[in-house]
Amino acid sequence: MNQSISPLEFDQIPAFCEGIQYFSESLPDIDRLGDAPLLSASRAAIADPSDEKAVYQTLLAADALRYLTLQVTAAKSSGHPGGFASGAEAYAAMVMLGHTNIVTEVGHHAPGFYSAMFIDTSLEEMGIKTVSDMRARFREKHGLLGHLSGAIPGLLAPAGPLGQGEHFAMAGALLYPDTLFPVTIGDGGLGEPYIMSAFQHFNTAYPKATNFLPILLWNGYSQEHHSMVSTWDNERMLDYWHAHGFQHVYLINAKDFDDANQPGEYVDSTKFSWERRMAFTGFLLKAASVAAEHALNGEMTAIIIKQLKGSGVHATGAKSHNLYAHHTLESADVISGLQRRALPPRAWRLVRENFRHAGGGPAAKTVVTEFERPLPDLGKLPLTEFAPGKENKIPTTAFGEIVAAVGKLDKSFIVTNADGNEASSMANINKALTIRHPTVDDLYFQGPSGQVYEPLSEDACAGLAVGVALFGGRSLWASYESFAINGLPIWQTVTQAMAELRHKTPCAITLFTAGALEQGRNGWTHQRPEIEAYFAAMMRNGNVYPLFPVDANMIQVAYDWALGQSNKGIVITASKTPLPVRTTLKQARQAIEEGATMLHETPVKAGSSCRVVFAVTGDMVLLPVFEAAQQLEAQGVGVRIVAIVNPRRLYRPTDVAWNTCSEPDGKFMSRAQFDKLFHGDVLLGVTGGPSAMLEPLMLRSAVPTRDVFCWKRGETTANPNELFEFNAMNAQAMADRAMELLG
Repeated sequence: MNQSISPLEFDQIPAFCEGIQYFSESLPDIDRLGDAPLLSASRAAIADPSDEKAVYQTLLAADALRYLTLQVTAAKSSGHPGGFASGAEAYAAMVMLGHTNIVTEVGHHAPGFYSAMFIDTSLEEMGIKTVSDMRARFREKHGLLGHLSGAIPGLLAPAGPLGQGEHFAMAGALLYPDTLFPVTIGDGGLGEPYIMSAFQHFNTAYPKATNFLPILLWNGYSQEHHSMVSTWDNERMLDYWHAHGFQHVYLINAKDFDDANQPGEYVDSTKFSWERRMAFTGFLLKAASVAAEHALNGEMTAIIIKQLKGSGVHATGAKSHNLYAHHTLESADVISGLQRRALPPRAWRLVRENFRHAGGGPAAKTVVTEFERPLPDLGKLPLTEFAPGKENKIPTTAFGEIVAAVGKLDKSFIVTNADGNEASSMANINKALTIRHPTVDDLYFQGPSGQVYEPLSEDACAGLAVGVALFGGRSLWASYESFAINGLPIWQTVTQAMAELRHKTPCAITLFTAGALEQGRNGWTHQRPEIEAYFAAMMRNGNVYPLFPVDANMIQVAYDWALGQSNKGIVITASKTPLPVRTTLKQARQAIEEGATMLHETPVKAGSSCRVVFAVTGDMVLLPVFEAAQQLEAQGVGVRIVAIVNPRRLYRPTDVAWNTCSEPDGKFMSRAQFDKLFHGDVLLGVTGGPSAMLEPLMLRSAVPTRDVFCWKRGETTANPNELFEFNAMNAQAMADRAMELLG
């Protein structure tokens, strides 16, 4: 090995290799098998996976990925090289076979994915043209963040918490049926059962959408210890996948090719002789080719590559997972790892040529999420205007009618719900769009071609819905407010990714029925409006909008507005109980767009002021507010009731990171309009959830005499009034507090 390369000794070093510290003089058979790249502008995939040249060039690609992964992470003494390294041959095989729409379930595989995007030139769109550039920008602001982001050119989706990536692969399979979506999965995360249950339920609902290909990197280790499946034998692992609906499972075990007498069940293929490395890679490449064919032809298929974690980098096992401050480019273990994986300049040139032509071009120019997906025009949706003050209407039922209309106009639209639409007074959705189920039963509105996806897992519901939105389709995640917390991590991941995307995509829209006030007899298990604090915090991201429509008219307008937005996370919270209609459609539109609307004001003489202002988020909570207003007015106190419908609009522009979003929305309520609505002698913020949702109100209000009525905790009650009383949110408490503050 030598750092000082002379053109007389080796091939000239390509410009993009600037920053590579170590090159090798040659490799076995490079003159015969690496004389020219197999892929070109006219060939997007290898023609024959059993061709010796194809195997050889796939092996070179795997080593190039390993080298870059280690050098880039070591440049910052941080990052995660070990997990990706154990499956580098599998990633390289997919690329050489032309399948470049690759996602991952493992955020820690980020440096490997970035390395692939560098090799195929995708990162040049970020100004990263050399290895030196890549080293400088790794894990830096406006660079290559520590975990995957879909904002990086060529990468389809983010990856952070485990158990998310499979949803992106399945969403891609639904929207792009002729494209294969490989998804890498780490065995450290496989101990969580939701990955496999999500696959199984999806296959039951969509048996023909098999064009996703899980690739399990079974390397024996998790982040800091052995993985929970490390003690399984091969037969048990195969049985596990077969039991979850996979017809074909290809296990490629490095141990079967080992000629270095390595101990244990998990071995490092980079320690084999070159001949055995070729045999291992060739076996994997052929298996990957056949697996891809099965997956694209309607058969559930998976690949398992069993190889020691950290194969080919600075360490193995869990010790290879993460780099720390003592791991530098001058560390003996890092130097040794880089030198073992060093390639001659001509090999780098060959790998780059193959990667930049695989799949038809660099991933940044070819993968499906680099383009805005065409959507059917919804036209003017059939909103029904209910007359205010006439009769009570169920908000969620009115909402369901619009959802049904969307589904009929857009056949790729899906609704996901774990606890059932009918339980949320939205049976009209099931009736119109049908629950997707292999058993036809008209009594339950179910059948094999339905658009309503109902796994009994909020993770699976949220995952598929937001995956579809991120990949360019319309979707709706509907849930009980009390249970939705289980699906929120992936919703949050996707909304953050949407804030960074370089193109428009439909919003991640969700409807939560506010079961806290409607599920009294179920007790506190069904009373968890604290979830609203999650969204209250996320509003500051800049693209998250919790909406609180007050009636059946406004909920229709809220959904219509959400469908017209892009790159936002929109949460609609509403009741499934008949409630008064308080607004017209025109007033509802104004409220959604501007943030709030006045619902009631006591007539006062000219020149006098309204003394008590109720500022309210929610619909059912308005019942005790209006009752409190009547009590105050009976005592001669003027009252104004203002519905805070879109609290994100109430913030000051400097409170929110709106200008950092790719589709910036900088509309905020003016100071004059804010004072017109919320100024009074006493301000009472009222919410059926946590006080955090009232933060923008309290930040901007100049009223010195003010208080908040909000949720404390749940209890078993016979009706909403008992629950209001338990939380000291009943009308009497509000009226008494207003009088106390008035002095």
